[in-house]
Amino acid sequence: MRYGARNQIIGKVTGIKKGDIMCQVLLDIPAKSIMHSVMTMESLKELNLKKGDRVKVVVKAINVLLVKE
Repeated sequence: MRYGARNQIIGKVTGIKKGDIMCQVLLDIPAKSIMHSVMTMESLKELNLKKGDRVKVVVKAINVLLVKE
């Protein structure tokens, strides 16, 4: 699969919170950080994601904001 996003991180699925239509996938990534990804239940099923799976996190954002308070 080809895509234009350049920000890629390898992560591990540490949990999945399922709803009726959407789910939240919790990921452990390098640098002792965590990320969450929200997707449809249909996408979760198509990807066959489960806890412990190794995944590539691809990030493409229009805006990345830094805030200093």
